[in-house]
Amino acid sequence: MAREAGPASERQRRCGALVGYFTSAKFLLYLGHALSTWGDRMWHFAVSVFLVELYGNSLLLTAVYGLVVAGSVLLLGAIIGDWVDKNSRLKVAQTSLVVQNASVILCGIILMVIFLFKAQLLTLYHGWLLTMCYILVITIANIANLASTATAITIQRDWIVVVAGEDRSKLADMNATIRRIDQLTNILAPMAVGQIMTFGSPMIGCGFISGWNLMSMCVEYLLLWKVYQKTPTLALKCSKAEESELKQLNVKKENDMKPAEGVQLIVEKDVTGFEPQQEKEVSCAARIAEPFITFRDGWVAYYNQPVFLAGMGLAFLYMTVLGFDCITTGYAYTQGLSGSVLSLLMGASAITGIMGTVAFTWLRRKCGLIRTGLISGVAQFSCLVLCAISVFMPGSPLDLTVSPFADISARLFENEPLPTIASPGGEPEVAFTTGMPILLNGSITPAYADPEMSPEPVPLISVSLLFAGVIAARVGLWSFDLTVTQLLQENVAESERGIINGVQNSMNYLLDLLHFIMVILAPNPEAFGLLVLISVSFVAMGHMMYFRFAQKSLGKQLFACCTPDPEAVSDSSLPGNTSTV
Repeated sequence: MAREAGPASERQRRCGALVGYFTSAKFLLYLGHALSTWGDRMWHFAVSVFLVELYGNSLLLTAVYGLVVAGSVLLLGAIIGDWVDKNSRLKVAQTSLVVQNASVILCGIILMVIFLFKAQLLTLYHGWLLTMCYILVITIANIANLASTATAITIQRDWIVVVAGEDRSKLADMNATIRRIDQLTNILAPMAVGQIMTFGSPMIGCGFISGWNLMSMCVEYLLLWKVYQKTPTLALKCSKAEESELKQLNVKKENDMKPAEGVQLIVEKDVTGFEPQQEKEVSCAARIAEPFITFRDGWVAYYNQPVFLAGMGLAFLYMTVLGFDCITTGYAYTQGLSGSVLSLLMGASAITGIMGTVAFTWLRRKCGLIRTGLISGVAQFSCLVLCAISVFMPGSPLDLTVSPFADISARLFENEPLPTIASPGGEPEVAFTTGMPILLNGSITPAYADPEMSPEPVPLISVSLLFAGVIAARVGLWSFDLTVTQLLQENVAESERGIINGVQNSMNYLLDLLHFIMVILAPNPEAFGLLVLISVSFVAMGHMMYFRFAQKSLGKQLFACCTPDPEAVSDSSLPGNTSTV
């Protein structure tokens, strides 16, 4: 009987542990993030295709949308972060969740109406009503993106720190799991919605995304509430003044207030939502100036952070064409790679990205957090050297003697029409002869659609080395990204997490915007090699900034042997570190 009871009790224990994990705050946070990210990736993929379909297979609306999104986060990142800091965690999370999903739902409904009645809208008020619909779609989609930014700041930069508690190893594991979810949804979500739009129609795609966001919003709202209930410390949020006050009390070691009473005071202040001070009347001019002051203070606070150089190093990695975005994909098409090959390469990049998250957790345990960033940076840059070499290999179209706008400008000055390709509907569509792909009916097609214009097959050595370097570098890239993310989580004061991470997002978008401007200035495939070399240079500068940060933080211990005690080298040696995890 004792032998039978032993295995039975063991099974009950394992079952109880499994149930406990699936009902824990950590798993519920993962589940909510997976639902949120899945919806985000579907929408970000679909909205670009929708805008191309609406504007006659032109990239104009997509480009305008991208510029509006980047500019909005660049200007409003600090203000969004400040709003996150000044309000309770649950209010921020629920508000941003509802605004984001409601905006996507509304945008989907408007797009469905446009797809159904586009011909009628085009004739009303000389087409101005349709133009207003385009502006409305881009505006609402931008609001959804800003709300998504607020959600990412509060959940990935604040809630996750509180749920992990004092355990930094748990925080590292949670960060890595969040990134793995991101990698999987980056591939699977666009594939899913793409199939729906291919076998159905763009209107069906709009309806599916709107329905998904409605359902997902309700589930995510419930999950947030459950996580909040299971983690009582989420209700405790110190303001900047309270944090400074507590710091002074700890330094002076005043005995007139017990620690328990101080904690209770914080809870009461957070619950009541106001301090017992006389409210001051704020003038109209002060209210107008407040966002500008917040913007200035946010950037000044970001500059004064001990992890400023690490954050700048991460931002510089966004100034690159060495990723699987529309630019690199378009270049690959001009070099003869098919869509199926590109999809396989994207899958491989997702796998190496997941490997990077695994490498991060292992390296952190062995070498500590700061050294993990150094090793990851060296690994990424070493792989990107292959990309630099590919520029000079056979098959590379590098030719700096070709003017970026030679083809278009020559035709404009000669008053010759641009070449056209007949669309299935019979109306001609402009095909720019830059060698880059164009979008025809929602699918990417090489610009040389005419057999007489088709170039001879080029060697694949150059493009193969390029993508080998890009894919291999994802291991170091995502490990480095996780390193800087955790450094910001551990070393930024709780009262400033929102505004500092908001400014970090702004910096990321600024460098990303610069990389698009760089492509606009040199759009020809012949100049792509130059863009690759510039991208590798910016990555090198980013890792040099991180090296300087590590040198200031660890000093003579920088090149010491890896220690099995990661806590000793994670952030305790950072100058000016005052936060607690």
